[in-house]
Amino acid sequence: QVQLVESGGGWVQAGGSLRLSCAASGRTFSDYTMGWFRQAPGKEREFVADVSRRGSRRSYVDSVKGRFTISRDNAKNTVYLQMNSLTPEDTAVYYCAASSRLAPKTWQSEFDYWGRGTQVTVSS
Repeated sequence: QVQLVESGGGWVQAGGSLRLSCAASGRTFSDYTMGWFRQAPGKEREFVADVSRRGSRRSYVDSVKGRFTISRDNAKNTVYLQMNSLTPEDTAVYYCAASSRLAPKTWQSEFDYWGRGTQVTVSS
C-alpha cells in the first residue's frame, strides 16, 4: 500500500501561484510514476500532469502547459505541482496519484493509489 497526503491548496486570486505537495509513504516512492488529477464541481476528474520514476519524463494536459510544473524529490518521497498564472478555470480539488506502470495512460484506472485531495480556489 502507498499512502498519499496532499497539501498546499487554498484560495488565490487570478494570476497568482500555488505549490501543491504530496507526501508518500508505505512503499518505495521511486517505484511509482506520480501524477496529479483535478475535479471541478460538476465535472469529471481529469488528468493534469505526471512525472516518471526518475523525473526524466513529464507530461501535461494542454490547458496547463506553460503554467504548471510537476516535479519530484525521491529523497523526500514527495511530488510537487507548481501552479502559476492561475485562472478561475483551475478551481478544483486536486488529487495526487501513484501508478506502478512505467508510462501510464492519462485515465484514472492507470493509477493505483490516490490521496484525498486538496482544494484550490481561484477567484477572478
